[in-house]
Amino acid sequence: MERSGLEFWERHSLNFLEMAFETHKRETLEKPDGYGKLTRECGDTVEIFLMLENDRIRSASFETNGCLYAVACANAVVHLAEGRSLLEAHDLAPEHVMEYLGTLPENEAHCAELAVEALRMALKSTREETQLRQGLHTASGMLPQ
Repeated sequence: MERSGLEFWERHSLNFLEMAFETHKRETLEKPDGYGKLTRECGDTVEIFLMLENDRIRSASFETNGCLYAVACANAVVHLAEGRSLLEAHDLAPEHVMEYLGTLPENEAHCAELAVEALRMALKSTREETQLRQGLHTASGMLPQ
């Protein structure tokens, strides 16, 4: 292998490489409890899908049409969000993603921002869905749970 090819592998942390190339969290869910989609001006899109259990993120997945850095950031976001409460997940910031990945180039920080904002949109959609369900229960004479 040429030296320039090796440099990529040597330049990045194990966490970055795993998040960039691991695919088991890259999937579209048909009926998620939370869904967020955000597209940047450049056309890169990140979608985040959340499944909840007792107000905690039981599982999360993502889809993106972006570059390797967008894949790594979106994958890191779903890994960091899983198992957290909705409030804890909302506190995730691009800096947490960059710290977790370790070797995300500074000029690719916008990928971390994109992934975190898509997560926040998914979290917001879970709150809106809960409020809608509670409103329907109240309107039908049932007490909200």
